[in-house]
Amino acid sequence: MKKLILFASALCMSVCAMAQSEFYVYKTDGSSVRYMIADVDSISFTVPTTGTENGHEWVDLGLSVKWATCNVGATKPEEYGDYYAWGETETKTNYNWSTYKWCSGSAETQTKYCTDSSYGTVDNKTVLELADDAARANWGGAWRMPTDAEWTELRENCTWTWTTKNGVNGYEVKSNINGNSIFLPAAGYRRYDDLIDAGNLGVSWSSSLNTGYPYGAWGVYFGSDSVYRNSYGRGYGRSVRPVL
Repeated sequence: MKKLILFASALCMSVCAMAQSEFYVYKTDGSSVRYMIADVDSISFTVPTTGTENGHEWVDLGLSVKWATCNVGATKPEEYGDYYAWGETETKTNYNWSTYKWCSGSAETQTKYCTDSSYGTVDNKTVLELADDAARANWGGAWRMPTDAEWTELRENCTWTWTTKNGVNGYEVKSNINGNSIFLPAAGYRRYDDLIDAGNLGVSWSSSLNTGYPYGAWGVYFGSDSVYRNSYGRGYGRSVRPVL
């Protein structure tokens, strides 16, 4: 941005002073392009609001992070995608405490990411390491799971409208800042070997541990009439919507 301001200021000074009839744009590869001032009508600088990272699309909603257009495991915004236990990076057929990677069979025996000895071995880790982040593990690049604070930012700075996209229920989440939007499908969640409430509600993980009750982690919950922050048992399968 500083470079752009300096460039625009220099151009303005050259035009006003009429000291020169041309200017040059110098590119990062070392080459340059010459323009005659008399041929230039206007100059504008734009920042892209959509793009791709490692083959996956993102949208800029004017927030602190860019949001992916679909869930991990999906190729379209309306597809449900895959489901992950918190801190796991692979899907499975049964989601419960006995199959959860980071405990010894129960909610009270957490072996990683624990802040209270009543619930397991305390290590005071409160945010997923990238090795345990389903977004980074499956999409690579700079993708990661959103924090609890980033989900809160999305809830508080966007208009959420329950709608249908290509026959799939979910929310259009439209930025109050720049008008761009993403779609979050009501993908339900997985508990044991069941898919529960698909089409009626959606739950997506954050990367943030519930430090008060560390058998759970924070995420977003939404149904047709509500959207709110909630904590879920880490061993059950939820959606993952990556950010940059």
